[in-house]
Amino acid sequence: MAGQAIAERELTLADFDFELPPELIAQHPLPDRAASRLLHVAPARLRDLRFADLVNLLDRDDLLVFNDTRVIKARLFGHKPSGGRVEALVERVLEPTLALALVRTSHTPTPGSRVLFAAGAEAIVEGRRDDFFVLRFNRNILAVLEEQGHVPLPPYIGHPDSPADVERYQTVFAARPGAVAAPTAGLHFTPAILNALHDHGVQSVHLTLHVGAGTFQPVRSERLAGHRMHSEWYEIPSATAAAVNSARRAGRRIVAVGTTSLRALESAAMDTGEVRSGAAETALFITPGFGFRVVDRLITNFHLPKSTLLMLVSAFSGVETIRAAYAHAIGERYRFFSYGDAMLLERAA
Repeated sequence: MAGQAIAERELTLADFDFELPPELIAQHPLPDRAASRLLHVAPARLRDLRFADLVNLLDRDDLLVFNDTRVIKARLFGHKPSGGRVEALVERVLEPTLALALVRTSHTPTPGSRVLFAAGAEAIVEGRRDDFFVLRFNRNILAVLEEQGHVPLPPYIGHPDSPADVERYQTVFAARPGAVAAPTAGLHFTPAILNALHDHGVQSVHLTLHVGAGTFQPVRSERLAGHRMHSEWYEIPSATAAAVNSARRAGRRIVAVGTTSLRALESAAMDTGEVRSGAAETALFITPGFGFRVVDRLITNFHLPKSTLLMLVSAFSGVETIRAAYAHAIGERYRFFSYGDAMLLERAA
């Protein structure tokens, strides 16, 4: 559909659909993180590169913003006292023994229901918040997850988690536990690339956004305006906010590593245009027409059809530009999604 026709009507879910050959969905990471491909998406130009080429695409004055969240082994398997199987995906740790979780079982749990796990761990259902159940554990949740949890691989990865996934579904700079999905743009970075960027003069800072289970939830409304995002917690250190605001005032480019970094930065600048430090919740849903205030360039992976993240990158670089980039990537046999290849996107004028 022509860009002019798109601009003349409200965008719907169907505008963000595309056909992807199943064999292009990466099921395993490459042996070398930095061996992934990189598609540089600029206005009217697509360049096929390697991720290691990123060093030459960034200027000394660019400021990289990383998300240092750490993926927890959030998937637990247990059973009811009656013996029925239960699968719980811990979405957020609220207190040391209290969590929000998606629960899969034969019958919807009711308040007071018990779920038994290994080694004497158990949880009681205290209530429900939207799609999530409130679970009270008898032990520290993070300790239980570390002992018997499983890496929460995305649903499009068709194999159970393995010891390799514990390492590879995690960035090399992960520091703060709390995510149930990896900030996948960061999976391509290696210590060698980080050192090369530093030697090149590129500055970097960190923030934290704990990616929630809502990242895999489908958009259920054909009209984009009808969709509501799940809230996610983020925190921006004062040093990071100061560095970003200083760079923007100096006319330097802000490069978000991943859509999570972008959403945190843009959320923190919604009121005044200046990035504010501190912790907050964001349910920011970015669709075409959004006015970006902070981020100039975005490093990201390829996203699912009809997903909120595909809508975000379409807002950032333009609907037609992203359509052309995805068609090119499919034709050139790029690897898609979490363990797949990456893009460097320039923001549309």
